[in-house]
Amino acid sequence: MYYSDHDVLELIARIEKPHESEVIELKEAKNDFSFKNLGKYFSALSNEAVLRGKQDAWLIFGMDNDKVACGTAYREGNPANLRSLKKEIADRANNHLTLREIHELRIDGKRVLAFQIPAATPGMPTAFNNAAWVREGESLGPLPIDKYEQIRQMRRPDWSALEIEEATFEDLDPKAVKKAVELFLSKHRRHSGAFADMDDRTILDMANLTRNGKITPTTLILLGRPESTRLLDGMSPRITWTLYASNGSVTSYEHFKPPFLLAIDQVLGKIRNEKYRFNANGASLFPFEADQYEPEIIRELLNNCIAHQDYSMQGRINVEEFEDHLVFLNEGSFIPETIENAMRPGFKPSYYRNPFLSEAMVQRDMIDTIAMGIPKVFQMQRKRYFPLPTYDLSDPTRVRVSVYGKTINESYSRLLYAKPDLPMDVVYLLDKVQKGEEITNEEAAELHRLKLIEGRYPHISITNALASKTGQEVSYTRSKGLNEEACKAFVIQMLSETGPAPRAKITALINDLLPSGLTDAQKAKKVSNLLAKMKKVDKTIDSDGTGKTARWHAL
Repeated sequence: MYYSDHDVLELIARIEKPHESEVIELKEAKNDFSFKNLGKYFSALSNEAVLRGKQDAWLIFGMDNDKVACGTAYREGNPANLRSLKKEIADRANNHLTLREIHELRIDGKRVLAFQIPAATPGMPTAFNNAAWVREGESLGPLPIDKYEQIRQMRRPDWSALEIEEATFEDLDPKAVKKAVELFLSKHRRHSGAFADMDDRTILDMANLTRNGKITPTTLILLGRPESTRLLDGMSPRITWTLYASNGSVTSYEHFKPPFLLAIDQVLGKIRNEKYRFNANGASLFPFEADQYEPEIIRELLNNCIAHQDYSMQGRINVEEFEDHLVFLNEGSFIPETIENAMRPGFKPSYYRNPFLSEAMVQRDMIDTIAMGIPKVFQMQRKRYFPLPTYDLSDPTRVRVSVYGKTINESYSRLLYAKPDLPMDVVYLLDKVQKGEEITNEEAAELHRLKLIEGRYPHISITNALASKTGQEVSYTRSKGLNEEACKAFVIQMLSETGPAPRAKITALINDLLPSGLTDAQKAKKVSNLLAKMKKVDKTIDSDGTGKTARWHAL
């Protein structure tokens, strides 16, 4: 649950004698506090919270046992050092669990720190440095076997599947309901006859959007009217799109509330997806012109944010648009823990954060099965010769994904163009090299063996050895020119996308695609013959007017 500083101050004010309980610990910690002991308290309080059905526990520095503020200097004067505590704990706790939030407060003029500790995951006791702890009166002790088994036998409640008794179908957006039904029927079109006599409510139940005919948080997130979020027990699902200028200032933004099934297209429509032209093969013969961002990648990442968001943290899903990249940010730890895990064939996470919601999204082809989205977007970027998405997991309570709309290193793009069958794990390492990210000595040795990088570790770079070979192939192809069908495809694509065009514009488009040995007059004649064939034989284009004033358009 999200707590503001004001909420925490009120919580502290309500503490009664005895001032400490199994889920609240007060420590003076006037000057410092052992990180090892802090980790033990993190484990113990987390385990006590789940055993008592609490969402959170609290470790408070700067207060004595009489609840008098004495102040603490723990990691004072360096905000970054205090924030890094989250990652330090996550690195040593199982399941990458960490502090939900660190509240720096002032009570009676004294500095007080309140560490918000999440309850252990049901079925998985919280351990620190491979040891699980629990409160024993005023001290700590190893988690006893009976409590260990009690936690192990707990079943993680699926918040997204709870039935909301006070919600009705009047709380749903009719357009979203219609689209949800259409998507479900489309996915199961082979069995369309079985659904012919079913009403929308029955289909929503079959599609995991409702449960036993009852509205769930999943229903409201995907299909609910914007005002229906009042029924979500204080949680407020929201997607925020923000556009940044080159100097980092915000130039525009917009908030999107449920129904998220419709909001996804609305967010996609906000993103400026301009054409990007680049030469993956190092020559001007085959300039690739593509959208900066593949819409399917945007949808996949945004849908994954919706499916995996920790809604109990009451944060928003953010889509940040910069000049050359997009950033997707959602609340909650990264369930696979590492990208390497997510890329491993057959990987399955130990748990799902919102199983009912995720299954409902699978039923409408919004996401693949859990953990399949990452390999999918990696493959899509790789086929475009673009950098792979970057997953920033430095904050263990949030996932930040950056997607690039341009090339970073031409050698990387040319290498992918020349070697389309490279294994994805090798492409992933090359991507890290082009971004200046660290790889191990062993990984670098393997890339050296494959002759994909050059330089002495750690000062390595992607090799340019393929450039000369690629250049030779390009020179041969330039002399030969593209085949006729390829030239036709370019013409049709341009006329379809930009509308009618004069012959001069068409000639300029395919000039570099014609054999390099032809004179300008010969190229002009070849273009005339091509257009005549497309008009009279293929019947794919037509013209208004004649001669140089004619304007050509696609049929």
